[in-house]
Amino acid sequence: MYILLIILIILILFELYTLLLQCRKGHPRWKFLRLWRYAHRGYHDQPQIPENSMAAFRRAVAYHYGAELDVHLMRDGHLAVIHDASLKRTAGAEVLVEDLTAEELKQYRLEGTEERIPLLEEVLPLFEGKTPLIVELKSERGNYNELAEAACAVLDRYRVAYCVESFDPRCLRWLKKHRPEIVRGQLSGNLLRDGQGSGQSKLTLFLLSRLLMNFLGKPDFIAYNHLDRDNISLRWCRKFYKVQEVSWTVRSKQKMTALERDNCLVIFEKFDPRGE
Repeated sequence: MYILLIILIILILFELYTLLLQCRKGHPRWKFLRLWRYAHRGYHDQPQIPENSMAAFRRAVAYHYGAELDVHLMRDGHLAVIHDASLKRTAGAEVLVEDLTAEELKQYRLEGTEERIPLLEEVLPLFEGKTPLIVELKSERGNYNELAEAACAVLDRYRVAYCVESFDPRCLRWLKKHRPEIVRGQLSGNLLRDGQGSGQSKLTLFLLSRLLMNFLGKPDFIAYNHLDRDNISLRWCRKFYKVQEVSWTVRSKQKMTALERDNCLVIFEKFDPRGE
């Protein structure tokens, strides 16, 4: 009797685990998106070509790569293409991008160059009819719904192939409810170690690292730190839900080749994927 009860409990827990990891299968747009490698924050080359700059995105298109980029929602509703909320690292300014307007953003320059921090609406025309984008939504101060809605409104204005990803599953939940046709992806990795998802509790970071909040957004792909691929939840998503894995951030051709043999899409930086 006790053995049967233990087996029943194990089966229930296994079913719950599988439900928490839910992904969406077989989005038709993957047929095109799988054809590309993606340059991380554009095909940058510091110090001459800063990350997430117009020059980096032009270079990605010129070399026939897709690009990954990051967007923040600013005070006036515009979307800035920049990774950090703070401009300290990239522009040497003690200011948060969410507190700025598009006009105020123009005064800052990237990494000592003449490159400005671009708006999403400035970047998208570069990719129209050309290579695709991975758009990462960087939610701050609980603005996940407003950010997702604003990004979709801008993306709708341009003929660009793209998918959307975020560390915040609430962004994906908004997409699932309001824009189910968009390819959406859950970003993750060892978040407790890496400090991603700042402002989140340790419990939330633990759940996100193990993809146990997938049920909120039912992602089409999992974008996972390639250094942490031994994660059992990631392996189960691939095996059971047949979800696409996207590997970030790859910094050698050897690693890229190994990941592509395992059917991963690659987000790369700091090397030429076509080089020897």
